Amino acid sequence: MSRPPLLLLLLLLPAARCPAPAATPRLRLSFPELRARHGLRLFQLERSCCYEALLLDEERSRLFVGAKNHLLSLSLDNISQRDRKIYWPAPVEWREECNWAGKDITADCMNFVKILHAYNRTHLYACGTGAFHPTCAFVEVGQHTEDHVFKLDARRAEDGKGKSPYDPRHAAASVLVGEELYSGVATDLMGRDFTIFRSMGSRPSVRTEQHDSRWLNEPKFVDVFWVPESENPDDDKIYFFFRETAVERQQGLGKASVSRIGQICRNDVGGQRSLVNKWTTFLKARLVCAVPGTDGADTHFDELRDVFLLQTRDKRNPLVYAAFSTSSSIFQGSAVCVYTMADIRRAFLGPFAHKEGPNYQWVPYQARVPYPRPGMCPSRTFGTFSSTKDFPDEVIQFARHHPLMYNPVLPHGQRPLFLQAGVPHTFTRIAVDRVAAADGHYDVLFIGTDVGTVLKVVSAPQQSWHGMEPLLLEELQVFQDASPIASLQLSSKRQQLYAGSATAVAQLPLHRCGAYGKACAECCLARDPYCAWDGTACTRFVPSTKRRSRRQDVRNGDPNLLCSEEPSQGRVPQRQLYGVEGSSAFLECVPRSLRARVAWTYQRGPDAPQREVQPDERVVRTERGLLLRSVQRHDAGLYVCRATEQGFTQPVLRLALGVLSAAAPGGRAPWYRDFLQLLERPEAACGRMRP
Repeated sequence: MSRPPLLLLLLLLPAARCPAPAATPRLRLSFPELRARHGLRLFQLERSCCYEALLLDEERSRLFVGAKNHLLSLSLDNISQRDRKIYWPAPVEWREECNWAGKDITADCMNFVKILHAYNRTHLYACGTGAFHPTCAFVEVGQHTEDHVFKLDARRAEDGKGKSPYDPRHAAASVLVGEELYSGVATDLMGRDFTIFRSMGSRPSVRTEQHDSRWLNEPKFVDVFWVPESENPDDDKIYFFFRETAVERQQGLGKASVSRIGQICRNDVGGQRSLVNKWTTFLKARLVCAVPGTDGADTHFDELRDVFLLQTRDKRNPLVYAAFSTSSSIFQGSAVCVYTMADIRRAFLGPFAHKEGPNYQWVPYQARVPYPRPGMCPSRTFGTFSSTKDFPDEVIQFARHHPLMYNPVLPHGQRPLFLQAGVPHTFTRIAVDRVAAADGHYDVLFIGTDVGTVLKVVSAPQQSWHGMEPLLLEELQVFQDASPIASLQLSSKRQQLYAGSATAVAQLPLHRCGAYGKACAECCLARDPYCAWDGTACTRFVPSTKRRSRRQDVRNGDPNLLCSEEPSQGRVPQRQLYGVEGSSAFLECVPRSLRARVAWTYQRGPDAPQREVQPDERVVRTERGLLLRSVQRHDAGLYVCRATEQGFTQPVLRLALGVLSAAAPGGRAPWYRDFLQLLERPEAACGRMRP
């Protein structure tokens, strides 16, 4: 009997030495806080929605957005200003046909722009659902920033079948390489014929084999990228990321979702006698993101949600960051895994998956593999074939029947880089920025969720073992209505993040250094590679060859090394508080960091020793401070709230508590109310005392 997935995860995490799921950010900033103090900007149109397609254009300083019935051109510096719009609705007759087919006239029978690509120096290529009539068009945007051009000629629109989905609820993934569009999309009205398709350009259109579950089995396409394989462009490959129903699932066990990476050669033109106008180099492998178990039972995150390619100095070897969620209804969680191109290529050069018949198990193919090896591109680099039409028939037949690789692609470190379980959200999107800090380079992850928040996570070397440690720095409520993050774009040049949802487009800075605090220790403890202490404030860190007194320690976050000066007692805020004997009193203290542990000390007089406040029936610790249920006369004194984080302790607040007697001498009615009012509102009391 198998263990429940939730129990399995709890049992496996310590044994696997995986970092504990980080659910608590160091800072949690609400929508009003971001709007008022931290530069959050929003853009939305009346009578529109679904801002899913975002295209960043640094040269023109524009953010191009695809929405319902609209194309938008927004300023990268401020999306709330200097916007340009193109109204691109579906023709009336298309909307009527859509409605006659049983679709909702307002929810479905519109033109939802799903695809946006830079085509050349002067034009974009855009595709929309067109009220279940997929349509595409070129958009003129000008060649320079000062060219205020943004127009589309709907009369010259072309058929978008195989490029954009019919249904606005269906996802599509595509990449434009040169003049060729590579798409993963449903090509029929019912959304059943899914294909990987090449269109446009001078080469013939090519697609995957139709109605063959070994190739694609109810796929949901997530993303697609072009990655060069060598200096020879004939070796270039296109990689598709998707999730699908597993064909390797044993019969009788029901459907199971798995994540895949698929590859095709860019110069594939199909076969000569078999697989005509079909891919001859298509292969796919399972993409695994799982927590390893000591007994071999891993906890899998099977639902691929988004992929981000982080470019390195070698264009042939980018890092692949992928966001996943679980498919289980019992255990719900999300994770981020990282993959190298070396591991991906190794899987595609490994054994092919083979199954003799319906009642047989999947095994590695042991017989002779034909030459050239299926999946290899026709080029002079690795062989003598110049075209896939020259491939021998046995190669084509093998490729048709063996598209699946036996070995999966495992993540770097054999485990997720970052995971969360038992939280009220699921990861939806991811963007990554490589940041130069004082002690090295760090990858900062921005993770969108289905409740309108963005998580900011830095990947830092772990101190206790050889690996990476994820640090959850911030949780940002970007959309007030908790609308799921549908798209993320990042500008390292402008230090801005752009997010799209069903209701709006948002822009916010990558860093909010001042929010960490006003002391060197608070800035250092944040471990944010964007920020450093400049001697007076926590500000943006800019790498420089000049020696400057900038203090930053992302690797260790140890204020004892960088902030040698002890904060003077005069710099710690001090407040006077009065309580009434026999009544309750609340001593509020909320550190900036949600990860700090709070402890209280009490000193009755200037010469009395300090002692730690211990909770009991009368003294209660809460998340926001200390509650004295029944104030006693001996409670008067100085209370110091101290926060401990990363082994560093610092005073946060000093509270001087005075205790007032409940009644005046002689038993008169409580007199302290007027006294407390005098302390709280002295101007009102003074007004009553004027003659």
